[in-house]
Amino acid sequence: MSGPHGVFVAADLGATSGRVMLGRVGSGRLGLTELHRFPNTPVPLPDGLRWDVLGLFGGILEGLRAAARSGGVDSVGVDSWAVDYGLLDADGALLGPPYHYRDRRTEGVAEAVRDRLGAAELYRVTGLQHLPFNTVFQLASAAGTAQLGAARTLLMIPDLMAHWLTGTVGAEETNASTTGLFDIRSGAWSEELAARLGLDPRLLPALRSPGDPAGGLLPRVAEFTGLPAGTPVTAVASHDTASAVVAVPATAPGAAYVSCGTWSLAGLELDAPVLTEESRAAGFTNERGIDGTVRYLRNIMGLWLLEECRRTWTARGVPAGLDGLLADAARAEPFASVVDPDAPEFLAPGDMPERIRAHCRRTGQPVPGSPGAVVRCVLESLALAHRRTLRRAGELADREVSRIHLVGGGARNELLCRMTADAAGLPVVAGPVEATALGNVLVQARAAGLVGGLASMRALVARTQPLRHYVPQNDPAARAAWDAAAARVEPSPRNP
Repeated sequence: MSGPHGVFVAADLGATSGRVMLGRVGSGRLGLTELHRFPNTPVPLPDGLRWDVLGLFGGILEGLRAAARSGGVDSVGVDSWAVDYGLLDADGALLGPPYHYRDRRTEGVAEAVRDRLGAAELYRVTGLQHLPFNTVFQLASAAGTAQLGAARTLLMIPDLMAHWLTGTVGAEETNASTTGLFDIRSGAWSEELAARLGLDPRLLPALRSPGDPAGGLLPRVAEFTGLPAGTPVTAVASHDTASAVVAVPATAPGAAYVSCGTWSLAGLELDAPVLTEESRAAGFTNERGIDGTVRYLRNIMGLWLLEECRRTWTARGVPAGLDGLLADAARAEPFASVVDPDAPEFLAPGDMPERIRAHCRRTGQPVPGSPGAVVRCVLESLALAHRRTLRRAGELADREVSRIHLVGGGARNELLCRMTADAAGLPVVAGPVEATALGNVLVQARAAGLVGGLASMRALVARTQPLRHYVPQNDPAARAAWDAAAARVEPSPRNP
């Protein structure tokens, strides 16, 4: 250990940017310092939308160089978004850049797989929400390709980064549980399901749990970064939502969470999956959490809608600073129009303001004109989706929800936090903003013996991180307005 505290590097890859953070943990202390931030920009190739994984790995290496300049490091951990993967050949070389989950190659594939294997059977084994970009459907779309035929190993994105850092091969279980090839009850790969899908089960590496060692830095990596060869790399909760949930500062029963960024992941932490037909039809997913817990949640199209609007406006020369847009949204007419954020037309990149307006026309609502009105529509719609999802999660899991913890980048958005509290009629605790990096660091610190179990980790977050509290309006007219807005939303079909 580096003195009385541990020093840990969290490489946190998000769908739009990556960052490398330095965490210091010990003796009631938990702090983060940003070492390096870099963009994550997909590349449209002739055969589809791909991730620039070499750029991402280069960003991680630059962050490790900064860590080396800051002093000693006890461990490194990597997390990222879910479902996407790289394929290695027999020599361990990457067979092309991984596809982006927003690529359209899976259109119609999920329905074909579901019809062949049965939606109920897939849910019984995997417990996953039916999303067209799940790994299993991406692999089905690749059936018969030369790339899949040459593949010998499948690595999820954080496992690929760990492989390039260490040379070792493994599959961390929280991310593995998002693939549609993982048995949520046994906590193991479903080789039977893989075989029925025509996939060689040998593609799937041995599983690792959060806290397991994932090897040491290779000499070439050490030479480039300045860190010692063999510096430990630790498997963390490598699905970024799983890491974020580790850092939810819930210290009492009744807590629900919303991990809010590009996506809003809204749900509950349970001891066992909910695999009922009612749960499947409602579109809820059961994903592996730390220590065998289950993240029972729904994926909601989150602040992606706002960021795509801003990207479109910026490209057209329209002012799109976030502070100005939020101020305009706060002044815009309440509940003029609301949409379902999960409507299929909002998934792909494009002209999001016009798509939102078209959705409002189609549903017979006023069409938002100004950017502020569009942003108001987006935020009220997200708050309603948070309310709808958490209420349904509580019903299906037979849990009473008494407060909402909103973590991630969305915790900075005071207007969204306040709207979520008012819509749900529940207090909202906002923060920490850097929940994913904190969860990454805490799992490494626990592996090093510096913190205790999950309750201890969350108590440390609650004591050391800035949190904001939002209390819902105690006003019958306000509650009635949210109820009326909720009744106007036309939710998209869930799991047929």
